[in-house]
Amino acid sequence: MLLGTGESSAGGAAGEAEMPGGGLNVRYAETGYNLEIDLARGNVERVETDPELTRLHLGGLGTNARLLWDRVPPEVDPFSSDNPLIFSAGLLGGTPAPGANRTIVSTFSPQTLLMAYSMMGGFWAPELKHAGYDKVIIRGKSPDLVYLWINNGRVEIRDARHLHGKGAIETAEIIRRELREPNAQVAAIGLAGENRVYFASIEHGRSSASRGGIGAVMGDKGLKAVAVRGTRDVNIARPAEFMEHCNDVLRYIQYREANPIKGVPPILAGIGSPQEMAIIDEEWHTTNFTWGNARTRRKDFWTREVEEKWKESQEGVRTRLISCYNCPMKCGATISVPGLPTYMMKCYSKLTYTMAAFSDLDFGFRIAQRATEYGVDGYSTPQVMAFALELYEAGILTGSDLAGMPHDNEGRFFWLLDRIVRREGIGDVLADGTYWAARRIGNGAEKFAHNNIKKHEQLPLKLGMLNPVYFLMYSTGEKINITQIEGQFPQAPFATREEREDFVKDWIQVPDEKFKQYFLDWDPRGERSIPYYPTIEASCEIVDWQERMHYIDDALGICAGLSSFPLKPPYHIHNFPPIISAATGMDIDEAGLTKAARRNRTLIRAVNVRRGMRRADDKPPEDHWKKRFPELEAELLDQYYKFKGWNNQGIPTKESLQELDMDYVSGDFEQRGIIASE
Repeated sequence: MLLGTGESSAGGAAGEAEMPGGGLNVRYAETGYNLEIDLARGNVERVETDPELTRLHLGGLGTNARLLWDRVPPEVDPFSSDNPLIFSAGLLGGTPAPGANRTIVSTFSPQTLLMAYSMMGGFWAPELKHAGYDKVIIRGKSPDLVYLWINNGRVEIRDARHLHGKGAIETAEIIRRELREPNAQVAAIGLAGENRVYFASIEHGRSSASRGGIGAVMGDKGLKAVAVRGTRDVNIARPAEFMEHCNDVLRYIQYREANPIKGVPPILAGIGSPQEMAIIDEEWHTTNFTWGNARTRRKDFWTREVEEKWKESQEGVRTRLISCYNCPMKCGATISVPGLPTYMMKCYSKLTYTMAAFSDLDFGFRIAQRATEYGVDGYSTPQVMAFALELYEAGILTGSDLAGMPHDNEGRFFWLLDRIVRREGIGDVLADGTYWAARRIGNGAEKFAHNNIKKHEQLPLKLGMLNPVYFLMYSTGEKINITQIEGQFPQAPFATREEREDFVKDWIQVPDEKFKQYFLDWDPRGERSIPYYPTIEASCEIVDWQERMHYIDDALGICAGLSSFPLKPPYHIHNFPPIISAATGMDIDEAGLTKAARRNRTLIRAVNVRRGMRRADDKPPEDHWKKRFPELEAELLDQYYKFKGWNNQGIPTKESLQELDMDYVSGDFEQRGIIASE
């Protein structure tokens, strides 16, 4: 069924199609249909999906990865017309499940050259499900700037040349007015995406899909925005049973809100995505993190005076706390900085620019507003700017490279941001991120690009003692972003045995009782001691548990803030199976859910292995920890690979692939000589 060619209409459509209604076969939780968009030809196609893939991969990230494996040869360049951009709702997206609102955007990254996937909150994915689709798969490149308008069964490719250069949030407002549809949910790029900045984001009001440069891929395709409006129902297999499970989750959320975790920093005491806009106490971040590219640890930064000033700044611009679709948590906020348009902020954006410049919070709010309109990642961007200033201070970049840059601290960051998103002068080099920029600049610049994993800027931590669990998560995580890997096991041991015993009393979320013992046996030690997890085996099992929960969330479209990220969350390995079963009618138990998560994790590894990733890529930044243990690190990787069913290069073995019903992967690997054929 090929639909939607033709000339632009008076309504502004470059291509338009009216999609038929549902078929006879009812699908539960998912719609059973994807939208396939070819921007080069102006074609729109509604495609029924294979329910067997849902059984194997659940949905969301899992089926995104399967699409990339099946359709994209490993030699395809991220800026090729053959590299698809996939917007996906998770399996439970748009259902009454609390927090089931994540959009999973997948493609191949221009920055890492590997599979990129980024999760975006807000309302976009549920709206897509209510329009009747599980995914939007975009391929090809439009010769002119366009945007998509998905209005239930009517899909249009519309002219967006009048939106060229507009900010991401501004674009969304213009589109809603143009469509006369204030309830349309819009995901848009800003100038950075149009100019293919390698860390460009896709913005959606209160959230963004920002890691890996997926906004650059969207801009390369000539796609300014995707707007969607849906009013259709999402079918539930056993609705009464499903709603009771949802109510149990809500009741537990209320319990956890009333009972914050003791003995941890405020950011970890509650649940939800990191509630930076509700929390003022940032001692933990400002004393343990080195933001930007700077190597100086500022233990003296957080004082009573700084805390009072930050409180005044934050409460002065925060107009209200806000939530995402069908979620009782208020993890974001509406920000109104005097003289600037209102915007929305969540997570760490208030800190990244502030700490990169070692400036005050007022500066952070002001520059974050401009960065949001430009559409750039809040982790990479401040580090790239700090990297440039470190090179200038070291004499590697000179005054001629930065001609016209202001002399004041804040002015330099605004100036660099403007140059980067426009790819002007030195900004054209910096727009490729610190890894690629350092190699273009040369003259020793590489040693200043020290916070990368797989060519991707990380959350800029500089800590003391190497932590084996975090070493494995940083080194091997396919998301290449620590906040989408870490989770339910505490980040540090509690000071006393009594505190640890109190913590494990109501720790119902553990998949096995042995994890309680791991935590009880975890004694604090000084930086001169060996790392402090009880065994390497335990470290592998803890990482596997935390990974498992993230891969389940990313397949279901559940916010990590209610499941994989916080301590003692409302969703966990024990209640997910009955929730999924009641929603889909597809009975699944803990073993089956674990196998599906392991299959998805292995498939993403396979996708990246096929693109050349090997053991040498599995390493954290060299100076991430003050004290390192090379022999232990090598043994950790060896044992982790063995635990996952991979060989010593991090490649899934034929036996483990067969166990996961992935013979198609082992066959491909044998044909390419990646693993030996029998």
